[in-house]
Amino acid sequence: MIRKNAIRKALQRSRGGKSSGRPMKSRNSLAWISILPFLYSCASLRLSGEMQTGRQALLKNNPDVALTYFHHVTETDSNYLMRLGGFQEGVWTYVGRSQYLTGKLPEARQSLEKALGQHNDDYLARLYLGLTLARSGDQPGGLKNIETGMKGIYDQLEWIVAHNTSGQFWDPHGEIRSEIKSNLAMIAGKDIDWPKLISSGEWVGQKMEEEPDLARRDEINDHDADPGV
Repeated sequence: MIRKNAIRKALQRSRGGKSSGRPMKSRNSLAWISILPFLYSCASLRLSGEMQTGRQALLKNNPDVALTYFHHVTETDSNYLMRLGGFQEGVWTYVGRSQYLTGKLPEARQSLEKALGQHNDDYLARLYLGLTLARSGDQPGGLKNIETGMKGIYDQLEWIVAHNTSGQFWDPHGEIRSEIKSNLAMIAGKDIDWPKLISSGEWVGQKMEEEPDLARRDEINDHDADPGV
């Protein structure tokens, strides 16, 4: 009897038990693997949508609204980088800029320093860090970062205009670069008009946020006017 029971249990194990569980687990694993690209695509679209919504709020001078969306993005992907034509800007730069515009200067400094820790060539982050420091009372630190940020933005614009396929539509009248050159001349002359420099720095930052959209609009209009090009 004991021997028959042992044989019966062995047969049950061979028909079910652990052996029957393996194929099911394998099928489940394959199912998950097959939908991972779809889930990743959905997450990417959601993040992109939140970034664009926040960015539009920032352009419309609603930094409080923008900040909510940018914070949502950092909770999912704190390294998110938005590429706009030949220009790029990290999510922490957007967070810092929104905080700066709402007067949250200590938080703005932390966010902008985090942005630069991730992307040291994010010159909008450098510019706004300088503005934040200057408004917080650290004029030497502010001046250094404003100067570095403006020089970097100027060089990036020059590169886009010279090398990007749509470069002719970026800063076509040279207004942004002219403003930057004027500020750099002021800084070099050591006679700093701080209210003017801060106001001008904010203007440069706002114009650089608008420029990719304006360049794209002008490129589309140019193509529509001469579709053979």
